[in-house]
Amino acid sequence: MNNRKAFLSVHSLLTILVCLTLVTSESMAKTDPDGDIAFLDKSSKAFVNVVKSAKPAVVHIKVEKTSKTGSLGGEIPEEMFNHPFFEQFFGPQFRGRQPRQQEFKQRGQGSGFIISEKGHILTNNHVVEGADVVKVILSDNREFIAKIIGTDPQTDVALLKIDDPANLPVLPLGDSSALEVGEWVIAIGNPFGLSQTVTVGVVSATGRSSVGINEYENFIQTDAAINPGNSGGPLINARGEAVGINTALFSRTGGYMGIGFAIPINMAKSIENQLQTKGKVTRGWLGVVIQNIDKDLAESFGLKKAEGILVSEVQKDSPASGAGLQRDDIILRLNDSPLTDVSDLRNRVALLSSGSKATLDIIRDGREKKVQITIGEQPSNFSATGKVVKEKETLDKYGLTLQELTQELAEKFTYKRKSGLIISDIQPGSPADFAGLKPGYLVEEVNKVKVQNLDDLNKALGQGGKSGKILLRVRFGDYSTYVVLIAK
Repeated sequence: MNNRKAFLSVHSLLTILVCLTLVTSESMAKTDPDGDIAFLDKSSKAFVNVVKSAKPAVVHIKVEKTSKTGSLGGEIPEEMFNHPFFEQFFGPQFRGRQPRQQEFKQRGQGSGFIISEKGHILTNNHVVEGADVVKVILSDNREFIAKIIGTDPQTDVALLKIDDPANLPVLPLGDSSALEVGEWVIAIGNPFGLSQTVTVGVVSATGRSSVGINEYENFIQTDAAINPGNSGGPLINARGEAVGINTALFSRTGGYMGIGFAIPINMAKSIENQLQTKGKVTRGWLGVVIQNIDKDLAESFGLKKAEGILVSEVQKDSPASGAGLQRDDIILRLNDSPLTDVSDLRNRVALLSSGSKATLDIIRDGREKKVQITIGEQPSNFSATGKVVKEKETLDKYGLTLQELTQELAEKFTYKRKSGLIISDIQPGSPADFAGLKPGYLVEEVNKVKVQNLDDLNKALGQGGKSGKILLRVRFGDYSTYVVLIAK
């Protein structure tokens, strides 16, 4: 009898559970007929799991820097106190004297992430630049004094290392070249000192350059919130891999405005590897002055469309000159991969190792050909010798006056070994003015014809026909570039 009662009790309980399940299912079916809520719940938990896995490898970085200031405030260079200005107002006894210097501590902070069990950490150069002490605080509140293994200001990447770590969480590195616009990404960092802050967004764009933040730019743009203190933290994909280093935000107020920039992790990998093995970064180098091709330049060079990168100058004794690259060549591809713009070429060449071989597909005299080139090492004074010339703006008048280059003018403007016509006047509001031309610039060619006197100029202008456009090759300082001017 007791067994029968027990059986009936269990049977009743199972019946109740089945009924509740049916009721719940019917209720869910009514409120979520297409399963959308369940899908959103599952997606939300996926983000949670990614964050739980990644957060332990994200660190808080605090830095200290010692600065000196005088009684007049700010750092005062010694040579200032030897200036006659001070002697005039304070007497000769003041000359050569320095005011009492005071030291004070500057403190800053940022983010980083652990990339190896040995304690290597990636962050931004601007987070640790000039720091006397770099302190790393892990997610479990362990603190370490970090050593700066190396920095690369041109890409804003820095590599740190903490000694004697144990049980370090490591964030895997992904492939930033596989990122697509619209893909979900997660930013983790310490904005405004608020540790382990998570924001979510999408990839807004890739390959952003000419932003004006770093020398070498190929940014991932995201709308995941990046604020001061996020710098150096990881940008993570849906698989929990670091695909970028959060670096900067675009803001008119100093706060988040929906546009943030991250250094692609593929670029950072190359930098990190060199910093570990060499303690410094070396870059590939061609030795050319280049500019983008716009619609007007394309027409002037007989191209069907505006594509490729124009070589406006080849430096002597450079890898480019050794390979036979010439002025007016148009570079289309590097190692069979199409080039989008000047920044794309510079970035990709910079990542090639010195001595490696590369193939350039170029257009010369209307025909496509291949050029084999041995990559050189970028000179230490590259900022002075490897400047990229930006394309000039063109409008619809000329508005410039030229005169022959006399010996006196050549000496004044350091054009002693050059020939051409010097710009003596620019009409305000003219296309020459808007194109950035200035008095003192040297016009070496007009419509691809070398000009040394006004007779040459008239002949060259005659070759332009009635198109209302002229193509100028203009030199300023050590560099020259092409400019198209359009007349009404």
